[in-house]
Amino acid sequence: QVQLVESGGGSVQAGGSLRLSCALSGSTISTYCVTWFRQAPGKEREGVAGIYTDGDRTYIADSVKGRLTLSQDNAVNTLYLQMDSLKPEDTARYYCAAAGAPVCSGASWYRSKNYNYWGQGTQVTVSS
Repeated sequence: QVQLVESGGGSVQAGGSLRLSCALSGSTISTYCVTWFRQAPGKEREGVAGIYTDGDRTYIADSVKGRLTLSQDNAVNTLYLQMDSLKPEDTARYYCAAAGAPVCSGASWYRSKNYNYWGQGTQVTVSS
């Protein structure tokens, strides 16, 4: 069975950096569409960045483009989200989710309902 575990969240000042990790177990991460979502209280879950490594597909939300970067270490089945120049509006609980490769398309990657597997989330708080 596929399991996802997020880590790396914390509290930082505006302009600071964090690196989130998403470790997948039970399968090979590069064969999945794996995406970071975030959700703040009272707001809809928002797709942040997604990747399907074997298909050379990477997606990034306009709201974080230029500040957040995806990378993946296939040797340890882990996806990373490097977050730089953080803003208070980045404050949210960040979730890692995985789905079959076809979900990683321009029309599907950001839709949370398409994902089968979810981690427990990790909190990111950015203070001004």
